[in-house]
Amino acid sequence: DSKEEKITWGQVQITTHQIFFRSTLTLALVNRKPVVPGHVLVSPVRRVERFSQLNPEEINDLFLSTQLIARKIEEFYKAKSLSIAIQDGEYAGQTIKHVHVHILPRIPGDFEENDSIYHELAHHDKKEKGWRQEKEMADEAKTLRKLFYPDV
Repeated sequence: DSKEEKITWGQVQITTHQIFFRSTLTLALVNRKPVVPGHVLVSPVRRVERFSQLNPEEINDLFLSTQLIARKIEEFYKAKSLSIAIQDGEYAGQTIKHVHVHILPRIPGDFEENDSIYHELAHHDKKEKGWRQEKEMADEAKTLRKLFYPDV
């Protein structure tokens, strides 16, 4: 679908062109400021700020979708591992007020100290530079969409 629409995601607006996966209760989108190549976000469709506010069906769909997406992302980016994280609340580093799971493909040597990725995750969106343009995100989402919907 070539029609671009804006939707509210937490306290920000995203475009439907950033979304590459959708189930009944879950969507996945490319990251405006990825920590590593292939860093994507998986989120419930319903606007929910905290993990504890999800209902059982949403939790089930969120994690089954995360597992499916993680498998495809790891293979596509030729990663050797994944970091999967939820920043649940302000003091956990959550900046978008909508529950989301971070999937970060990992390769040997991507961070000198393995746990440095968590520091980077907590601070990556607080820096002014490095924000991606809409076209770059739409192109990435289009490529990733083909992993899930090859005939579209």
